[in-house]
Amino acid sequence: MADTGMNEEELTKEEKKAQKKEEKEKKKEEKKKKKDEAAEGEEVEEEEKTSSKLLVFFITILIIAIWLGIIAILIKADVGGFGSTILKPLLKDVPYVSNILPEDSENATEVDTQYQYTSMKEAIDRIKELEKEVDGAKDNAKKKDKKIDELTEQVNDLQKYKTQQDEFEKLKQKFYKEVVYADNAPDIEEYKTYYESIDSENAAVLYKQVVEQLQADEKVQEYAKTYSSMKPKEAAAIFDTMTNDYDLVADILLNMDAQSRADILGKMNAKNAAALTEIMEPKQNN
Repeated sequence: MADTGMNEEELTKEEKKAQKKEEKEKKKEEKKKKKDEAAEGEEVEEEEKTSSKLLVFFITILIIAIWLGIIAILIKADVGGFGSTILKPLLKDVPYVSNILPEDSENATEVDTQYQYTSMKEAIDRIKELEKEVDGAKDNAKKKDKKIDELTEQVNDLQKYKTQQDEFEKLKQKFYKEVVYADNAPDIEEYKTYYESIDSENAAVLYKQVVEQLQADEKVQEYAKTYSSMKPKEAAAIFDTMTNDYDLVADILLNMDAQSRADILGKMNAKNAAALTEIMEPKQNN
């Protein structure tokens, strides 16, 4: 029995050794396999790079060949007389190259001398002449554009005048309706007596001033309503830029409620806010 137990232990040790040996062999094979795969990958990559370089080279050669062919065809066809008038005198004695030059033809149709040049200098001079003509055309176009802009501005000014005239007529009718012919208005004879008592020119001036003041007050109220609806910071930023028209800014602020006015002044530049306050103070007292 003891011998049997010892034999089993020896077998177990041998099996373990064999197992370890097999594992080592497997690891060696795996390492070798990885090295082989890496080597194959490098070879494939190298082949791909070589193929890409060759492909780029052949494509470049092909593009150059195509362009050379196109140029040769244009020269052979003598487009614009370039081949016969410029290149032929220079290249007619060069072997092989002379083959792409246009052939002489006794029956060739005479080309307009405008496009025939005996030297490069003549061609360059012609180019300069054409450039001057183009510049002249551009100047004429600019002058026409300027004239169009001036006429457009005049039309806009006339349109503004027409709009103001229409507004004036509306205000005049409103004045007649609400002041002269209103239920609580003074008797028409009193208006008649008053206007007859003053000079006609002065009466017209007074009437115009009243209407203009009514119109101005209405616009200021619209401005005040617009700026009151804005954020105080945005309105303040705009007012800070209106340093040349503080009277208008003061009128707009005075037509706002106290809270909106205070919010905007609080966001304005301190110097500008102080100047506006000085302007508004006497107006508020009035």
